Amino acid sequence: MKRKDYLIVALAPLAVLLIPLVAMRFTREVNWTWSDFAAMWVVLSVPTFLFRLLVTRPWASLPYRLGAGLAVVTGFLMTWVNLAVQIIGHENPANLLYFVVILIGLIGVGLARFQPAGLAMTAFAAAATTFLVPVVAYWGWPADFSPGVPQVFMLNGGFVLMFAGAGLLFRRAASQPIGSGSTASA
Repeated sequence: MKRKDYLIVALAPLAVLLIPLVAMRFTREVNWTWSDFAAMWVVLSVPTFLFRLLVTRPWASLPYRLGAGLAVVTGFLMTWVNLAVQIIGHENPANLLYFVVILIGLIGVGLARFQPAGLAMTAFAAAATTFLVPVVAYWGWPADFSPGVPQVFMLNGGFVLMFAGAGLLFRRAASQPIGSGSTASA
């Protein structure tokens, strides 16, 4: 990545964070602390960094780019929803397990060294771990499924399918020769 890429990663989230900052001046319903701003900067910066690092690779095929984009968007959405409204019940400790999924993804990207076969395994591991989160939550904290068990499993299933889709796209990219470019057939 070039120096300007690091600036984009650092500054693009700041532009988005101006929205709640300005809203705080006009309404009492938006009441963020500095730690809220710092947490959201991280939540926005990490996917921005991963997107710039993975999706914009010049040698990446179309399936690689689509897989990387889908995995990054899925991780972002899952984190955002979990931080905003919590996926499994209010204050349910099982919500922390979704951060384990993100950690598995980040470690997997590093271990895979951006190679599509390793990224496919990482995406499938993220899908499997995501699948297990509500199962563990139901066994460990069954009383605190405030949105309802079917709703939690359906939302969670959407994240599982998205990670699995990213894994399938990476698997397809692994079967293509490196350097086939973004014009490769999908």
